[in-house]
Amino acid sequence: MVAKKEGLSQDERMLLVASFFYLASTMMVNPLIAGFTGTFGASASFVGLVGGLMGFCSLFIRPVAGNLADLFTKRHLATAGAIVMSVSTLLYGVAQSAWQVAALRLMSGAGYSFCSVCMASWFASLLPRDRMGSGMGMFGMMNALGMAVGPAVGFQVYQAFGYRAALVLAGALAALTAILVQFVQNPGRAVPGVRVQDKAKSLVAPDAVPAAVIVGLFTVPYMVTQSFLASYVEDLQINVRVGLFFPVYALVLLALRYGLKRAFDSWRFRTFLFGSSICAAAAFCLLSIMRGDIVMFAAAACMAGGYGGMCSVCQGAAVRVVGPDGTGMANSTYYMGIDIGMALGPTLGGWLYGLFGPSMLFWPCLVFAPCALLVYAASRVLHSL
Repeated sequence: MVAKKEGLSQDERMLLVASFFYLASTMMVNPLIAGFTGTFGASASFVGLVGGLMGFCSLFIRPVAGNLADLFTKRHLATAGAIVMSVSTLLYGVAQSAWQVAALRLMSGAGYSFCSVCMASWFASLLPRDRMGSGMGMFGMMNALGMAVGPAVGFQVYQAFGYRAALVLAGALAALTAILVQFVQNPGRAVPGVRVQDKAKSLVAPDAVPAAVIVGLFTVPYMVTQSFLASYVEDLQINVRVGLFFPVYALVLLALRYGLKRAFDSWRFRTFLFGSSICAAAAFCLLSIMRGDIVMFAAAACMAGGYGGMCSVCQGAAVRVVGPDGTGMANSTYYMGIDIGMALGPTLGGWLYGLFGPSMLFWPCLVFAPCALLVYAASRVLHSL
């Protein structure tokens, strides 16, 4: 089904909504899983391991998912991934040990890998070439919105009803994704002319690697924030309504998406990168000095302009540099960057928290944006965008 020049088709809108729910499900679990594992008496090191298991599992499975997304019907693979996510997350509600939680976390990582890669490549396959930037920008923004709304809702449900209720709700959201993709008319069939022998040789899309590394560098400090912001506020006794951080982030993200509109197709990659780097640096400076709600809200807004913006830009860049015949591997490579950030962020945050204390948690995060700029400077392929 072909979309009109200005606007989204029904299939594209349905995939955006389905993508929102699986990301909201994943990110609803991430800030809660460490605390939930701790209720079984697990050690701090084991709790940290469980927190990163999903990212590490997803990282290794993504190359397989990316290859399969170009070889088989994407609806089937996305449905299977969403079902695995839903079942594993719902089973948290009856888990009786930390080891069971760890096993379910690995299962969730496998489902998340297939769901995320297939949904992204499926959506990209519906877009005309001249709308690839704005279309993937919208997809990235919807993903980032799910990553903001999920933790906000998860915290509220956890505070009202406990860990298990919040985790069961996350499983229900993943089930919604499996249901919604059945209503997409275009099933996302295999890319014509792509052979199993050729795809089996590919683990990543080389041209998409710089974009993946850059989004990974933005993801690490974001995951530090997501994992430790509540503890940071509590331990330093900062008088802020920390539960509003992610809702403000989400609202600003939406405003940026509609304010920029077609800029994703017309602005150069470096324009977004420089602007997002400044926003990210401002966010961590503000978090380090915040003493009230206004500064926290400003930090959330800057985080939306930093991490939230680069999620969209890097995904669109990965798809464009690889081309339409490799959208599965392009998105797989892009998400591998996010996987690394999701795995390393909580680990790094825990190390910083334990070694330097909460007051120094966010200052080291300032180093990641300059590193992203260095990656861009060394990448010829991104200079063409």
